[in-house]
Amino acid sequence: MTSLPPIRVGIDGFNLAMAQGTGVATYARSLAEACAGLGREIDLIYGLNVPLRSAPEQRETLFFAALAEGKSGGEPPARRTLTGQVHRFFLTPSSRRLVEIPVTGRVIRKGVADRVPAFNRLFTLNRLFYLGDRYLRRYGRLLPIRIPDPPAIMHWTYPVPLRLIGSRNVYTIHDLVPLRLPYLSLEDKRYHERLLHACVASAAHILTVSEASRRDILDYLPVPPDKVTNTYQALPQRAPQDRPGDDLGDRLRAIFRLEPQGYFLFLGAIEPKKNVGRLIEACLTAALDMPLIIAGPDAWSAEGELQLLKGQGGASALAEGRIRRLGYVPVDHLDLLVRGARTIVFPSLYEGFGLPALEAMAAGVPVIAGNQGALPEIVGDSALLVDPYDVEALRAALVQLDGDAILRSTLGAAGRARAQDFTLAQYQARIDRIHRQLAAAPVDGRQLRGSPTSMPAMAGE
Repeated sequence: MTSLPPIRVGIDGFNLAMAQGTGVATYARSLAEACAGLGREIDLIYGLNVPLRSAPEQRETLFFAALAEGKSGGEPPARRTLTGQVHRFFLTPSSRRLVEIPVTGRVIRKGVADRVPAFNRLFTLNRLFYLGDRYLRRYGRLLPIRIPDPPAIMHWTYPVPLRLIGSRNVYTIHDLVPLRLPYLSLEDKRYHERLLHACVASAAHILTVSEASRRDILDYLPVPPDKVTNTYQALPQRAPQDRPGDDLGDRLRAIFRLEPQGYFLFLGAIEPKKNVGRLIEACLTAALDMPLIIAGPDAWSAEGELQLLKGQGGASALAEGRIRRLGYVPVDHLDLLVRGARTIVFPSLYEGFGLPALEAMAAGVPVIAGNQGALPEIVGDSALLVDPYDVEALRAALVQLDGDAILRSTLGAAGRARAQDFTLAQYQARIDRIHRQLAAAPVDGRQLRGSPTSMPAMAGE
């Protein structure tokens, strides 16, 4: 393999900045780790509030103070001021210059290392992603942004309404759920499709995380096959959780009052796509001795998904501990829950990848997964696949794995082996091939100036 001259890449912090990390934040961290391992210099771009007029020596403190607010930079202002309304009305079509954050080590970053991966340069602009949203609605194209000496490749880890001038802009589209299953998400569907088309038109390349998602992208977006690459997703690198003299059971009992192998576990945001409502129904009808632990934050329409817990049977299950609801769980504690589970239940209606299933398999924990979207592709033969729309099938799978220790052991071993197909080294090799391909090609002239596409403005801007 021929060596590349040193190159710099950019990675956005849209999801990294959020207080409660998402699957896309995990993707961004893995991408940053892969790029660092390849010897790439890294620029990080956030949407946090550090005023351009602030003294350079203060910006590091101001940036990390803004990070503590847990906002992505895509949020609208909390209140509308007259000045803000004037700025909104006179939104200019020009590019925006980002604020560089000189980092000297003044701030101790260890406590936020998962939200600010290792980097060489750091940039931000207040509400950058919200500004891009307004710009796309007003002008029908992505907001052009500028930084000095831009990186050769700019990785946008999610479809965002931005492009970095002077870079080869690469957008990751994880799935097309908002278009294919529009009743499962809250996005403005008209705007989201417009955003996807604008990203495709401006992109030097499109990345995705499964062959299922790649097929959807090629079927429903105007992009040639050689411009879309599936890199899959790397299994997150975790610090070892077992310590000398440490016992998994002791920690589970102390923190969660749970016994190893003594519970079923669902982990993920509570939203219609994750299919928690049918899982609860299946659990109630299965009359299992083992409790179901539901771990994850409330998201869109969580109340509807948890509705059965308000009925007499569900309320009884909660009171008796047969179903337990946990909110957002930090990564270290989530790993503990996964490793101690009897079975992970991940009956999503559709996934572009399915990281919770992969993390469970890597821990040797058997998995029940939905048979839609990318999940069959990711788990292979190492999980029990069920029709996620079929409550009886879910119930039968829970009962089967609860009572069959040999099957649990077989699936656990198969899962460990399958997880080896998603190591960081394999992911690095895929990213390296993309970098080499893009670095060998000149920067498209359209990336140096105005957007290559412009669409009529949307009503309401």
